[in-house]
Amino acid sequence: MARGGINKAVVQEARQALLARGVNPSIDAVRVELGNTGSKTTISRYLKELEPSNPEPVASRERMGDTLNGMVQTLLDQLMEEGQEVISQATAAFDLQRASLENQIIELRSELATAQRNSATQQVAIETQNAEFAITHSSLQAELTRNAGFSQRCTVLESLVAEKDKHIQSLEEKHVQARGALEHYREAAKEQRDQDQRKHESQLHEMQVEQRKLRETIAVKQEDLTRLNRDNERLLGEARQRTKALHTQEALIQSLNTQIQALRHGEAKSAGVTEHLMEQISALRDEVKALHKAAAVTDLREQETVALVASLQKENEQLRQAEIDESSEEGSDASSGAEDKQIAGHAKPSKRPRR
Repeated sequence: MARGGINKAVVQEARQALLARGVNPSIDAVRVELGNTGSKTTISRYLKELEPSNPEPVASRERMGDTLNGMVQTLLDQLMEEGQEVISQATAAFDLQRASLENQIIELRSELATAQRNSATQQVAIETQNAEFAITHSSLQAELTRNAGFSQRCTVLESLVAEKDKHIQSLEEKHVQARGALEHYREAAKEQRDQDQRKHESQLHEMQVEQRKLRETIAVKQEDLTRLNRDNERLLGEARQRTKALHTQEALIQSLNTQIQALRHGEAKSAGVTEHLMEQISALRDEVKALHKAAAVTDLREQETVALVASLQKENEQLRQAEIDESSEEGSDASSGAEDKQIAGHAKPSKRPRR
C-alpha cells in the first residue's frame, strides 16, 4: 500500500528489518521494503546519515566467511531480481492506474465543462423566467386593476337593476290597479245593461205596434244575429289569445327577472347582457302596453257585441211574443180589423233605423 511520504525514522526501520533478515540495506531494497515509495535520492541521503551511527552490519559482514558471504550475495542478487520484477510489475500497474486516473480526470474535466455549460444555460433560463415572471406579475397587477373596475361597474349595474326592479314592481302594481278598475267598469256596465233591460221590458207594449214590420225583418235579423254570434266567438277567441299572450309575456318578464338575478354574478359579460335584457324588457313592456290596449278595445267590442246580441234577442223575443199575441187575437174579426187600422195609422211614424 503506498504511503503518503518517507522520513528518516521510516528508512531506519526498513534498514533494520533488512539487516535482521540478513539482507544488504541497499537503496533499492529499502525502497522495496517501504512499498516502492519514496525517491531514491531521499532514501540514499537517509541511509548515509544512518550508516556512521550503525557500523555493526559492516563489521559483521567482514567477520563472515567467504562461503557464507557468497551465499548471502547470491540470495541478495536473487532477492534484488525478484524485487525488481515486483517493482516493474508495480510500476506497470501504477502506470495503468495513473493512465486510468488521467482518463478519469479528462472525463471529469469534460463533465465539469458540460456542467458549467449547463449551469450557464440554466442561468440564462432562470433569467428568462425571472423576466417572464416580472411580465406576468405586471399583467397580474393589470388584471387585478381591471377586475376591480369590473367589480365597481357590476356594483353600479346592480344598483341600476335594483332601480329597474322597483320600477317594474311599480308598473305591476299599476297593472293590478288597472285590472281592478277594468273589473269595476265591467260591473258598472253590467248594471247599466240590467237597467237597459228593465227599460226595454217597460217599452214592450210600444213594440207591439211595429210587429208586422218587424216580422218581415226577422229573417234579416236572424242572419245578422248569426253573423254577430260568429263575430262574437271570433272576438272572444282573439281576446283569449291576447290574454294568453299577455300571461306569456308576464311569465317571460318573470323569467327575465330571474335571469337578471343570475347575471349579477357574471362580471365579465354583465354590461352587454344587462343592456340586452333591458332592451328586451323595454320591448316586452311595449308589447304589454299594446296588449292592454288591444284587450281594452276587445272588451269594448265585446260589450258592444253583447249589447247588440241582447238587443236582437229581445227584439226576437218581442216578435215571437207578438206573433203569439197576434195568433191569439186572430179569433175575433172585430179586434183584427181594429188592429189593422191601428197598425195602418202608426205605419209612417214608426219608421226606425235598422239595427
